[in-house]
Amino acid sequence: MVNNPVGWFEIYVQDMPRAKAFYEKVFQVKLEELKAPDIEMWSFPMQMDKSGASGALVHMKGVPSGGNSTLVYFSCEDCAVEAARVTQAGGKIQNPKMSIGEYGFIALVVDTEGNMFGVHSMK
Repeated sequence: MVNNPVGWFEIYVQDMPRAKAFYEKVFQVKLEELKAPDIEMWSFPMQMDKSGASGALVHMKGVPSGGNSTLVYFSCEDCAVEAARVTQAGGKIQNPKMSIGEYGFIALVVDTEGNMFGVHSMK
């Protein structure tokens, strides 16, 4: 592969206002609406000159949230900070901050739609 393996991600949700409020509170960002026919999408901020991928919350009729087998990890300064915001935003902690050795730390959390995701940091 010439580039990083992930170029985009989508997190499917059932209640967009609730999910949008959850992610904006946990990551302290404003999501931006993307226009697509028959699909409601709100994207995470992206800086094209930086590494990593962006993605969006998606509500599409007939596509359920939760119970998926794909796990998205969000990068952050200290994953304990974002993990602490999860319960305040209506989600739950699956696994609190834990060491993954030389690769830093992760926490696994569940959003308001039943989707599990990870937060990763080097400290």
